[in-house]
Amino acid sequence: MTRSMGRIALKIVALFMASTVAAEPQHGISMYGEPALPPDFVALPYANPNAPKGGRIVQGEVGSFDSLNPHIAKGRVPWQLRFLAHESLMGRSYDEPFTLYGLLAESVEVPDDRSWVEYTLRPEAKFSDGTPVTVEDVLWTYATLGTEGHPRYRRSWEKVDTATKVGERTVRFTFNTRDDELPLILGMRPILKKAQWEGVDFTQSGLDIIPISSAPYVVSDFEPGRYVTLTRNPDYWGNGVVPYMNGQANLDEIRMEFFADATAMFEAFKAGILTTNRETNSQKWDTSYDFPAAQSGDVVKSLIPHQRPSGIWGLVMNTRLPKFQDWRVREALITAFNFEFINETINGGEGLPRVSSYFSNSVLGFEPGPATGKVAELLEPFADNLVPGTMEGYALPESDGTERNRRNVRKALALMEEAGWTLQDGQLKNADGEAFAFEILLAAGSSEWGQIADIFAASLERIGVDVTIRSVDSAEYKELTTAFQFEMTDYGRGLSLSPGNEQNLYWSSQAADTEGSRNLMGMKSPAADAMIEALLTSESQEDFRAATRALDRVLTAGRYVIPIWYNPVSRIAHAKELKYPESLPMYGDFIGFQPDVWWYEED
Repeated sequence: MTRSMGRIALKIVALFMASTVAAEPQHGISMYGEPALPPDFVALPYANPNAPKGGRIVQGEVGSFDSLNPHIAKGRVPWQLRFLAHESLMGRSYDEPFTLYGLLAESVEVPDDRSWVEYTLRPEAKFSDGTPVTVEDVLWTYATLGTEGHPRYRRSWEKVDTATKVGERTVRFTFNTRDDELPLILGMRPILKKAQWEGVDFTQSGLDIIPISSAPYVVSDFEPGRYVTLTRNPDYWGNGVVPYMNGQANLDEIRMEFFADATAMFEAFKAGILTTNRETNSQKWDTSYDFPAAQSGDVVKSLIPHQRPSGIWGLVMNTRLPKFQDWRVREALITAFNFEFINETINGGEGLPRVSSYFSNSVLGFEPGPATGKVAELLEPFADNLVPGTMEGYALPESDGTERNRRNVRKALALMEEAGWTLQDGQLKNADGEAFAFEILLAAGSSEWGQIADIFAASLERIGVDVTIRSVDSAEYKELTTAFQFEMTDYGRGLSLSPGNEQNLYWSSQAADTEGSRNLMGMKSPAADAMIEALLTSESQEDFRAATRALDRVLTAGRYVIPIWYNPVSRIAHAKELKYPESLPMYGDFIGFQPDVWWYEED
């Protein structure tokens, strides 16, 4: 061996040793930095480890179900079943942006470059039938979900190069691409029992097979389309074993009742059939909760604040169509949208706060005024092609609150004129005499969106825009929006404090041309693509927040959606016996709050 070859070999050994030293088993993992809770933590900060066990909660859902397997694409499944009846290697803390703690796994191990991850199972981990959870179960689950399961599992599985057993209780996943989020994403996969599915077509399971898992709850009873009952397993393996679970799974029974519509569900709550109800309409919250049980105090009203992003909610414009490709047209329509009047009409009183950006209400939302610091640095290479307001700062127009909205109507007309549309014989037309008109597509039964669209259409009449509102059944609505066959439609996208790979599905240029993607607006922005890449490859919390705030500027100033309102608090009316901890998670009333940390206690 030559001296130079020897030096190269030593460097390779040194790099390998550095990676090995950097990788040590940990009790938790965070996207950036270290988990907030120490290895000896007793319970999550928003759980009550002294909560009594017992009682029941009865929740309502609008719709139906024809499957009890939430891990496949086929069928309609009660939405909470995926979270309540299944357990993963790691559990998420909703008091931190993106941090997981050991659940089925007693430890997680990753190198500094996160090129692989190892999970070591707890020796106590068992399925509800008493059999142990094994590495073989884990490997089968990941491979099956990644190839035959719901599409949400497949994208991550494609980034796994090898999945191997490296110890009696340890499994390692090695990645074929750099994605620092993967060790966390894989840690949240549900674990199923391999032996249950031998000789069975996993993709076709419906109501005849109830997937066996290790979770605290098992499906004990159901009637297709009407109800599902989950019962707490008294022999749950994690009792007194897993700190993450202390103060969770306190209720003996969780029942989900199904209704044809929201009106029937609310009447069931008033009659005492349901013991909890989430209210999304602030006006109804103030005026409709005066029924006898509420007056007597048997039903109480709770407000649960949160610090998670508002997300984006409004009417989306399909920029694949020429009529919506000019940002001035989109700004004119936003200006003509009489938000203040609509908000008061539908929500009453002062109404609800408006969505001011995609990540508003959180630490990730862009700051008012010009872009500065790292945000400006990230956007600078694209400055010449960014829509006005991206670098300088953008704020939504405000109306005077009156129905006529004269000032904003004048502004909207001026913007349309700049874009080449002028009033001719009472109609907005371009130089070729073509009238500016469009259709708002809605799903039948969406009464609130119908009200919003009606008021908006009346406002647009004042500037010579002809709007048609078309309602179709839910199946046709899904088919049309999946194929992007619409001009304007209602749009909602919830966002979290830990945006990651899903941002490519929402806003990327590639998603704009992918039917079924969530990029309904059809935006193709090199700046947005670059900001998503920046947030995915950030190595510090500071860089991550800067990239997200820069993305927020590109999205908001792009004027793709006419925003409406969001709820900064959740409104939950519930039986007085149902309690929750005083210490609330950062995410507020989110997945993992009700019923996970609630309990039943009679006064």
